[in-house]
Amino acid sequence: MDYGLRGQVAIITGSTSGIGLGLAEALAQQGVNIVLNGLGDREAIEATRAGLSARNGVEVLYHDADMTQPLRIADMVSSTRNAFGRLDILINNAGIQHVAPVDEFPTEQWDRIIAINLTSTFHATKAALRPMKAAGRGRVVNIASAHGLVASPFKSAYVAAKHGVIGFTKSAALEVAQQGVTVNAICPGYVKTPLVEAQIADQAKARGISEEAVMRDVILAAQPTKQFVTVEQLGGLLLYLVSDAGASVNGAALTVDGGWTAA
Repeated sequence: MDYGLRGQVAIITGSTSGIGLGLAEALAQQGVNIVLNGLGDREAIEATRAGLSARNGVEVLYHDADMTQPLRIADMVSSTRNAFGRLDILINNAGIQHVAPVDEFPTEQWDRIIAINLTSTFHATKAALRPMKAAGRGRVVNIASAHGLVASPFKSAYVAAKHGVIGFTKSAALEVAQQGVTVNAICPGYVKTPLVEAQIADQAKARGISEEAVMRDVILAAQPTKQFVTVEQLGGLLLYLVSDAGASVNGAALTVDGGWTAA
């Protein structure tokens, strides 16, 4: 299906692996030029960048902005505009996690999670909205989480940050509603990324149960389908939101969670 996005330009934060890279692939397949961002080995990142470009016939750049540094985030946006002359899509996807009881939660971990998961969304959106408003069209999609709508124990910083992302999404959407720009959030349940796959193996070993049991009874306990969300499913929703078909969806927090938040 052609979503009419060819030639557009997208920044995806946290996109050198996992969900962010899957979303970059979905956009590149539609002819969107991509700016990747994230951490990792430089040679591996270059191979990822080159492969994404070669497979899809689009231009793919990489920017190493640290999501805790507002000036670097602003530079990522300005560099994108200098390279392509436009910015059509911003996907705020960068995120980290730490699990601990509130009374034992390391302060530095709280501060870092809030900075990367929430505050970077503000800084990137602030920089991106200016050219989008000037162009009269733009799409901001924030990757929140089912944990932006419901809570789990021992994840206080992550849950607080993702709730904040949804609140920020709604407020920003109202501000730009008459300027051709939309701001929405996607709230995934558990997605089977390399990071999650590693957790499955570790949990199985620690609990003395099979990996299948870990997936069904531990990780996917909250998802009624007992199936992981796929990056392709997230990509399908993303393409709808950033296309003209999604122009009237604004300020929404859309779940892709197998029914987790329906209960």
